[in-house]
Amino acid sequence: MSAWKIVVLDGDTLPDRPFALDFEHELVWHGRSETAEVAERIRDADAVVTNKVVVNADAIAGAPRLKLIAVTATGVNNVDTAAAAQAGVAVCNVRAYGNESVAEHAFMLMIALMRNLPAYQRDIRAGLWQKSPFFCSFGAPMRDLNGKTLVIFGRGGIGETLAAYARAFHMKVVFGEHKGAAQVREGYVAFEEALRLADALSLHCPLTEQTAGMIGAAELAQMKPDAVLINCGRGGLVDEAALLDALENGRIGGAGLDVLSVEPPRNGHPLLDADLPNLIITPHMAWGSTEAVNRLFDIVLANINAFAAGKPQNIVG
Repeated sequence: MSAWKIVVLDGDTLPDRPFALDFEHELVWHGRSETAEVAERIRDADAVVTNKVVVNADAIAGAPRLKLIAVTATGVNNVDTAAAAQAGVAVCNVRAYGNESVAEHAFMLMIALMRNLPAYQRDIRAGLWQKSPFFCSFGAPMRDLNGKTLVIFGRGGIGETLAAYARAFHMKVVFGEHKGAAQVREGYVAFEEALRLADALSLHCPLTEQTAGMIGAAELAQMKPDAVLINCGRGGLVDEAALLDALENGRIGGAGLDVLSVEPPRNGHPLLDADLPNLIITPHMAWGSTEAVNRLFDIVLANINAFAAGKPQNIVG
């Protein structure tokens, strides 16, 4: 086949490794791209590689040679997949590369909040231990994971991996059914019942019209007042204003978030401004262990090579 032109739109999100492919190609590398730049950058591309840069219908329509959009992530909500399908353009993604990385991060957030680690770090900085009349200094309550109930929404690779970690700590694991589901599947617990059972609740589901805002004021009110909420999925799964209100007023025990509804939060964010000892926020990096990032890169290259060889894999839709 003739040489393909492959355009990478946000290469700075990938590891610093050679973009080695098995066929003749021209590689055009952009460290980052704005949406307004995409159409011009891909107009004569055969394949496009994107992590979070939006590839919309207009950009696809203006790229008559385009054959493949390789997304360097699992979620493909930044690509107009309907327009791609109509134009005969395949879309592939990367699956299961970060199960361990994200599950370990969620578990870290959960155990840190159950042990109230941020509160004790605050106390140390305030000199409370230094002033204690005893060898120890107690403040916020600490709880064991042993015997507690972890509710997980999302039963993919990450959810199942997290469940295995939790069971190793002798937690009871419950998978919650979809909100508003007409029937409860075998092995799941009804949405509202799951909320009430949770000592810890972890979100690992995609952001869709059905899941947007799935945890809001009404749902937080049904949870135990000392329960902790973990979100390593997407920021839009949670009503952030309702969560902040619940944290500030003691209606939930704590929250650990790796995602926000707007990323990056260039104009600030109320949760980032909140000085709360029971809130941990990390900058959407749960997926990014060294092992996971290299695994992702390997799969991206394999996806492109397989497609060019006429053996497509990890095709979406």
